[in-house]
Amino acid sequence: MSRKASAGSFKGYHHGDLRNALIIAAAEIIEESGSVDFAMVDAARRAGVSSAAPYRHFKDKDALLDAVSRLAFFALGEVAQEVQKRHAVGSKECIIAHGKAYIGFVTDHPEFYDLMWGDSGLRKLEADDPELKTSGFYVLVEAVQAWCEKAGLEHYNAVELAVKLWAMAHGLACLAMNHHVEKFMPAGDVYQLLESSTHTFLDGLKPQGLLLNRIQE
Repeated sequence: MSRKASAGSFKGYHHGDLRNALIIAAAEIIEESGSVDFAMVDAARRAGVSSAAPYRHFKDKDALLDAVSRLAFFALGEVAQEVQKRHAVGSKECIIAHGKAYIGFVTDHPEFYDLMWGDSGLRKLEADDPELKTSGFYVLVEAVQAWCEKAGLEHYNAVELAVKLWAMAHGLACLAMNHHVEKFMPAGDVYQLLESSTHTFLDGLKPQGLLLNRIQE
C-alpha cells in the first residue's frame, strides 16, 4: 500500500450495498479528521442517505466503528496477500517484506490504530473470526512455515515465530508512528532496523554450523 493511501484504498470491500457504503463513509471521515469523534448522521450524509438509514444496519455508532475496524483488518490482509505474491516462497526476503509492509500500513493509517489494536479492535475478534484469519497474520505464518521448511527447521512452531516477528514489526511501527526513533537515532530508519533485526532473529534459529550465507538466501 502506498504512503498515505486514502480510505478510498479500502473500497475493494464495498460491493455496492448501503451497509458497506456507510462503513466506507465512516472510514473516510476518520482518516480525514484523524478522529472517531463524528456522528452517525455525518456518515449518512457522506454516503448520501437519510439520517435514519444507518440504523437499519448498525444499532449504534460503536457497531459502525467495529465494522470500520474489520474493514481495516481486511485491508491489511490484502496488503499481506500482495506481499506474498511478489516474493519467493520460503525466502527470508518474503518475511522481511511482510514486516516492512506492516510498518508501512500502521504508519500510513495512524487514525485506525486504536480501532484495530485498542480495546475496540483486536480484543473483539475471536481466535476463529474470519477477519482475524485474513488479517495478514496467518499469511505471515505461511511465509514463516515455508522458510522453516526450506531451512530444515520444521521443528519450530511457525505461529510462535510469527508472533515474535510481528511483535518486532509492531514495536518499530509504534516507535515510528510516534517519532521516537529519531530522538535516539537521528539517522535511524525503521525499515533498515526491521531488516537487520529479522536477519539476526532468523539466523539465530539455525545451528551454528548450518548458518547460510545471506546472499544465497
